[in-house]
Amino acid sequence: MSVRKLKPITPGQRFRVVNGYDAITTDKPEKSLLAPKKRSGGRNSQGKMTMRYIGGGHKKKYRIIDFKRDKAGIPAEVKTIEYDPNRTAFIALLNYQDGEKRYIIAQNGLQVGQNVVSGVSGVGPEIGNAMPLSEIPLGTIISCIELRPGQGAVMARSAGAFAQLMARDGKFATVKLPSGETRLILANCMATIGVISNSDHQLLVGGKAGRTRWLGRRPRTNPVRMNPVDHPMGGGEGRASGGHPRSRNGIPAKGYKTRSKTKASNKYIVERRKK
Repeated sequence: MSVRKLKPITPGQRFRVVNGYDAITTDKPEKSLLAPKKRSGGRNSQGKMTMRYIGGGHKKKYRIIDFKRDKAGIPAEVKTIEYDPNRTAFIALLNYQDGEKRYIIAQNGLQVGQNVVSGVSGVGPEIGNAMPLSEIPLGTIISCIELRPGQGAVMARSAGAFAQLMARDGKFATVKLPSGETRLILANCMATIGVISNSDHQLLVGGKAGRTRWLGRRPRTNPVRMNPVDHPMGGGEGRASGGHPRSRNGIPAKGYKTRSKTKASNKYIVERRKK
C-alpha cells in the first residue's frame, strides 16, 4: 500500500494525495457480477428532495459482493484484486473449483494465485479464510463479521478496519470492534481473518472541490450562515457563533447520547466505545 503526492502543476494538484494502487491487478471488472446502480439525487418517488447535498457524480455499476461466504469447504483461487467505486476497500475476484466466480472484500496481504476457503472443517486461520468465531484462535485479528448467523458480514468492512477476538464463553464470543466497543457476538457467526485492504485510504486528499462533486456530494451550507427559519444555529448579528451545536431538528450534536436506554442489544455490549 502506498500513496503519491502529485507535483503542483495545476492549483487542484497542489495538495492532492492519490492512492498508489499497488495492490490493484486489473481495471476490468467481471461482467457477470455487475448490476445497474440508479442515482436518486436525494429525491423520493414524487421527485421531491428529501435528502440535501446529494446529486451529480460519476456513473457507477454495483459489484455484487459475497458477504455471506456460505460456499463451505470449496477452495477458491484469487484471480484479481480490483478497485470498487462503491466502497473504500478493494475487492478480490474468486474462482471456485466448481467454476463459480464471486467477489469478496479483499484483506491486506491477499495475493493473486492464493487459495482461500470458508467453512468449519479443514479451514486454517489464514488471511482471507472465513470461519465461525467458535473456530478462530483467541487474539486473532478479524474483519467482515456477522451479527446474526447467516446474515452476511455487517461489521468491520471499510478500508483498514479490523476487530479482535478477545474471549469465548458458552455460545458467545467477545469481540473488540473498530470503534473501541467490546461486544458479545454469537460464536456461530462468520468472520474473515485479516485486516481490510486499502488502509492508506485515510491519507488521501481531494485537492479540489470538483473531486467531491465527482463522488456525488454537493456543497454543504454551514448552519451558522443560515437564517433562523432554516436552522436552530442560524441568524444573529455579525459573526454569531450559533449557540450550542445541534442538528436541523434541534438534537444536540456534541456529547448528547441518542442511543435508547431500553434497546434490546444493550445487554450484549460489555464496554462502550470511548468518546
